[in-house]
Amino acid sequence: MKQQADKPQSNTQRAIHELRELIFAGDLAAGSDHLESELAEQLGMSRTPVREAALTLESQGLLELRPRKGVRILPVSPADMAEIYDVLTELESLAARRAAERSLTDEDLSLLAQSIQNMDDALESKNLDDWAGADECFHRELVNLGGNSRVRTIFAMMSDQVRRARSVTLYMRPVPVQSYEDHRQVYEAIRLGQPDAAAAIHRAHRQKAKDMIVTLLDKHKLNRI
Repeated sequence: MKQQADKPQSNTQRAIHELRELIFAGDLAAGSDHLESELAEQLGMSRTPVREAALTLESQGLLELRPRKGVRILPVSPADMAEIYDVLTELESLAARRAAERSLTDEDLSLLAQSIQNMDDALESKNLDDWAGADECFHRELVNLGGNSRVRTIFAMMSDQVRRARSVTLYMRPVPVQSYEDHRQVYEAIRLGQPDAAAAIHRAHRQKAKDMIVTLLDKHKLNRI
């Protein structure tokens, strides 16, 4: 069967993508205020898709729409980040357990395996940006393999906040060799159908990540990201 070409993005989808990237890059700084007309001009589009995009990003906790005042980019504090990691730790550990219970094939696990290989390649080439992308892919695919749509929805919202913290601290942290090993062990536990091990290894991995991120934010006095 001939594969259909990808549909072009709508202006709203493009606005969502571009605003997210501006937030994560710090070009729209935490705590800053912006008129919808200003954002529309910056993105080169009308106010309607920008407004629709802002509604979506508000539901994801990235910004706040204020009547007659435009958009405020919401800051995230170290305390906020600790709470977000606590939620993600529970959700992802559940996903790891459920994935290990599902008797998944190597084909089912191919994206998870590829993300681990990509992490290894990134570490070999000392490319932390590529490592961060592969790490994000691993966690997203882990949640997908858990098979719970509500977990996926909450994860998508929360993981955006983690991405903000990670982008700020990426070059402050130690080289993530242990993180790579944790991912590999979670994968093996899922592949071998070991739910308790998969959940326990992933829980410990996320708790270590929480401690490291929150410590870095506090150490460098990054109270609003």
